[in-house]
Amino acid sequence: MPELPEVEITKRGVAQHFEGQRLLKCTVREPRLRWPVQNTVLLCEGQVLVRVARRSKYMVMEFGPHALVVHLGMSGSMRIVEHGTAWEKHDHIEWQFDNKLLRYNDPRRFGSVEYAQALPGWQQTYPRFGRLGPEPFDPQFTPAALFEATRGKKVSIKALLLGGEAVVGVGNIYACEALFRSRIRPGKAAGRISRLQAHALHAAVVAVLGEAIERGGSTLRNFQAIDGELGHFQLHCDVYGREGQRCHRCGAVVKRRVMNQRSTFYCPGCQL
Repeated sequence: MPELPEVEITKRGVAQHFEGQRLLKCTVREPRLRWPVQNTVLLCEGQVLVRVARRSKYMVMEFGPHALVVHLGMSGSMRIVEHGTAWEKHDHIEWQFDNKLLRYNDPRRFGSVEYAQALPGWQQTYPRFGRLGPEPFDPQFTPAALFEATRGKKVSIKALLLGGEAVVGVGNIYACEALFRSRIRPGKAAGRISRLQAHALHAAVVAVLGEAIERGGSTLRNFQAIDGELGHFQLHCDVYGREGQRCHRCGAVVKRRVMNQRSTFYCPGCQL
């Protein structure tokens, strides 16, 4: 599933190539995504793409008074194509700009493209953003805030990270890696995390997500940047996908267990 780093890479690519350009035409070839694509998305036609932003795992394309909120779902990606390029099997939506085309591809169709009226402050009231926590690179996300978010919580610390209320965008791969770096066992109850551990985990979350963005995200199946470049963070993981291999830090054998229906990788030797 594309997580925050992958969405950030997509956002930067769309901004670099299309910000400031006028949307000439929007073609919805397959409206049956996670939520049906409404005809209101066509209101963006004729408008200039003023800004491309991101909130958690959502990419926001702002066209003056109109906005499109895009979620890549489990298998979605966007790519630049030249005019006249044949549609691929899972291409569902196309945006035609002044120079090139932008297409949304999603084999499993769990993603979404939704319209929103871009009134002042609209993101604060937008339903999809209602329960989202702070961004990992936002000043509001502090070690103290993370520690406070763990108080009284019986769920595992990994589940808390994935939940998106303590901090957004920490998907499965990045949660495993951040917990390894901070030496915390994934199944440990969030409420038992010490203040010192919260500080270490905060630093690890910020570092892991920052490095993932620098490395183009993680490509496990479908994800690619809009220019076709594949991510390679997964090639540098300390524990994720390394079941049965030796820990780089202490030499113990990396283990895998299923938590909340997700594969969780950790080192039993140095994560306590």
